[in-house]
Amino acid sequence: MGIQADTRTNRTVRKWAWSPSRRGLTTRSASAGRLHVIAYRATLDVPRELAQFVAKLLLAERGRRGTPEASRALTCFWQAVLGLRWFRDRTAPDALARDHGISRATAYRYVDEVIAVLAKEAPELRDALERARDKGVPHVILDGKIIPADRCGEKTLSVKNEVIDLWYSGKARAHGGNIQAIFAPDGFPLWVSDAEPSSVHDITAARLHALPGLYWAAAADLPTLADPGYHGAGIGVHIPVKQPAGGRELDIGTRTRNALQRSLRCLGERGFALLNQRWRTLQHITASPSKIGDIARAALVLTHFEHGYIK
Repeated sequence: MGIQADTRTNRTVRKWAWSPSRRGLTTRSASAGRLHVIAYRATLDVPRELAQFVAKLLLAERGRRGTPEASRALTCFWQAVLGLRWFRDRTAPDALARDHGISRATAYRYVDEVIAVLAKEAPELRDALERARDKGVPHVILDGKIIPADRCGEKTLSVKNEVIDLWYSGKARAHGGNIQAIFAPDGFPLWVSDAEPSSVHDITAARLHALPGLYWAAAADLPTLADPGYHGAGIGVHIPVKQPAGGRELDIGTRTRNALQRSLRCLGERGFALLNQRWRTLQHITASPSKIGDIARAALVLTHFEHGYIK
């Protein structure tokens, strides 16, 4: 079931406008000669249950803060809808403020609150791996991705002692944050890390966030598959064997092993597609790069709920 609501419109047949106290989306009346806009209705293609799940998290957070009842411009449900619009359609905060009849600053704050309450629900790495092991998963997949972002002007020194953009990836040719993720064999995302600047290589980011937990998983008979970028990751992390130097060829057994491993590991790409195609805000983040990790974890929780992985 979709969530239907009016976006900002010029409905001349109405002589009133919804106020923020009505906890809905604003429609503003004006004479046809003064304001030239087109009225239309929009559908947010997420389950109502997902909006109610986010609303319950927001309600609990307001209770923790001691927020007086009916003191906010939007109810928890409509704040959840606002946040889901931002995740699903990358709706700009200016448009969210206009549609919901709130100020631009309030829209930004409400989006940040939605991100925060969802990110808190994301599983820790050890918990995600224990759950995978208990379900009898034969292996997990480790992969990394650069999440494009703006506002990345911070500088740093490279290993060659040269000044570089901290948040720029030469490999991806883009600014952003490096996210590490663990996937089930079918590519379903189980865990995502905090973000490192995209100038940080995958193996370095994995050592910071993923490898300690994966070593425990290896000891518990849960191996990890990874691409050659994780060369040197250590015990329990299996990568393809590199081509020998001097033009020599790998033996048939090693080539077969590499092919089988690649065919299993490539399903991990489905996990990132599942996240950034469903939650389009991950395709390009305009918030501070420091928020990339929380946004990715929030998107993971939304995906888990939609697929029945959490209740």
